[in-house]
Amino acid sequence: MPPRRAIIAPSILASDFGNLRHECRRIVQDEGADWLHIDVMDGHFVDNITIGAPVVTCIRDAVDRAPDWSKGVFDCHMMVANPQRWLKDFAKAGCDLYCFHYEAAVTTAKGLIKEIHSYGLRAGVAINPDTDVTDIESLLKAEEIGDEKPDMVLIMAVEPGYGGQEFKVECMDKVRYLRKHHPLLDIEVDGGVNLRTIDAAAEAGANVIVAGTAVFGAEDPCDVISKLREAVEKRLN
Repeated sequence: MPPRRAIIAPSILASDFGNLRHECRRIVQDEGADWLHIDVMDGHFVDNITIGAPVVTCIRDAVDRAPDWSKGVFDCHMMVANPQRWLKDFAKAGCDLYCFHYEAAVTTAKGLIKEIHSYGLRAGVAINPDTDVTDIESLLKAEEIGDEKPDMVLIMAVEPGYGGQEFKVECMDKVRYLRKHHPLLDIEVDGGVNLRTIDAAAEAGANVIVAGTAVFGAEDPCDVISKLREAVEKRLN
């Protein structure tokens, strides 16, 4: 069973917030990105604060989502202390994939995945560098009647909430584990991914790639997106 297709999801945190609607439309329609990675920070789970649902509402109609999810998907990375609290607001705002941190929902994760699906969204589970990947194995097996599995797992290659960190290559062992045991799962890597580090993520088995400054800060974002995609695609077979 081959892994899923290559998906490049630039993080809008590195975009020009003064021209955000244009930036989101440009990076998908003109530069070739697949999804948009939207980092949401609440000042509690992480120290920094970014954007909320009203901003997602403002940019939603600037980017069309393809029916087959090949383009324009809003991948909302919820670095928040209470992910259940914000689900309804983000669903209404136009979120497509609601990715919460396991560390913020250890005892409620199973129910939250089911609730996310009830809104017609896809569910993602993110884990920090210090979290053991086997901690989420019960979510991925979903053996109990009525349980639902996450659609994606996000492996953080840096500590959440802070910029300018180095890519933690040791976190790619988690990606290898997931790809071995869950070959059809969408596996996302976020943090420090660029043209120097993409090979480590791709070789480990990641198929969803988050890149911020590497894309938005590039002289030729289209070229960078193409090279990131190529690195993943040549390892999918």
